[in-house]
Amino acid sequence: MTSIRRYLARTLMWVLATATLVAVTAAYLITDHELEEILDTQLSLHTRIVAGQIEADMPREAYARLAQRLDIPDHQARWYEDGSSQPESGDLPARLYHEEERKLTLGFWNADGSPRLLGAEWNDSGPFPAPQAEGFRWEVYDEQEWRVFSLYDTASQTWISMGLRHEFQSEIAERVALNNLIPLLVLLPLLLWLMGRIIRRGLAPISALSGQVQGRGARDLRRIETRVPRELQGLRDSLNDFIARLGETLERERRFTADAAHELRTPLAALRIHLDNARAGDDVSLAKAHVGVERLQRVVEQLLVLARLDRPGEPPAHTGPIDIYPIVAELLADFWPLAHARGQHLEVLGLTRLKVQADSVEMGILLRNLLDNALRYTPDAGCVDVELSRHQGRPQLIIRDTGPGIPDALLDKVTERFRRASDQRTTGSGLGLSIVLELARRQHAWLSLTNRQPHGLEVRLVWETPGVPG
Repeated sequence: MTSIRRYLARTLMWVLATATLVAVTAAYLITDHELEEILDTQLSLHTRIVAGQIEADMPREAYARLAQRLDIPDHQARWYEDGSSQPESGDLPARLYHEEERKLTLGFWNADGSPRLLGAEWNDSGPFPAPQAEGFRWEVYDEQEWRVFSLYDTASQTWISMGLRHEFQSEIAERVALNNLIPLLVLLPLLLWLMGRIIRRGLAPISALSGQVQGRGARDLRRIETRVPRELQGLRDSLNDFIARLGETLERERRFTADAAHELRTPLAALRIHLDNARAGDDVSLAKAHVGVERLQRVVEQLLVLARLDRPGEPPAHTGPIDIYPIVAELLADFWPLAHARGQHLEVLGLTRLKVQADSVEMGILLRNLLDNALRYTPDAGCVDVELSRHQGRPQLIIRDTGPGIPDALLDKVTERFRRASDQRTTGSGLGLSIVLELARRQHAWLSLTNRQPHGLEVRLVWETPGVPG
């Protein structure tokens, strides 16, 4: 479909033409059927009236007069006197005559089927066939189809038939159909013009909505406020939702690019200074440069993870029932050398088997970021505990540390990108908790941060759905 307007115009035109043809055809068929019923009634009634006028000993003069009454111009009725085929001679009196009388005629036969008196139209090709039974029948005579009603009068031992040409009925039905068709043909141009106006008016809201979208600049993300019919409100609202999501995505990308550029600029500048100092012979600067490289590497890794998570509608790669205890144990083994070097105590508590619906890779990234933050902000000789348990039948994971905690004013904001806690002496990118929050949402888990007394932080991860048995 290249054009809705052309499609509707062509379709409605064909529908209108088809409806007109069907209406005219139906009018013809209905009229033809009703006419047949009416004319059959007329034939039957008139035949019975004529039969009532015939007497058993009706004189020959009466038949002669009746034959004269049935004559039409250029056609004479025939009275077969004593079985002969000669008509009565004599001058025909002037009388009123209608051309349609040629389509209606009357005939009489003796009991043995021999003709007694036949109307003018039933003599052109020999006598009209005698009736064989009472009632209605179709008869073809002289290449004309006749509708005939026959009746036998026992008193006069006479067969009486009255017939009507079928073309008379057909002509009336055709006139009725034509009279229905002509007004439609006369009104057709007006109907086509009105149809075009209706289509243009009906499609005007679509054109207006299209113009609103087409006429916008690349950075114009305003809502579409054009009033539209009820059928287009869903489309308009969907476009507005898309524009809103697009605006959020562009704003997030702009903010992410600006923040990432700022966050990468600082370690790169510091790294260059340390390397310049190291080239000048300062051995301490070389160690600081190494720390700067580690921080830069961590920022890049976090940015790559965040970029993957920022893809719209990106689902977890392989969601399924997994036991998170082995993941926790493996991560604790990885972090143990770092914790041991600082005299920190690492311990896993609670259940030794806890299954959840999650992606194992993303779960590993989530727990690694939580443990890395906990160890990073916990002072030397501090403690970091990981507890696996259930809360109201739902699996939960709790990480407690003995670090400085987070100021209450920042508890709701610390999960924002590049937002860091109060201890700025600890290296970090400010992306760890934002990644944790995004991964928790993807794993259908609820994340909460709570300060402990007298100091420390408790991170609680509770899954929304009950755990997998086993």
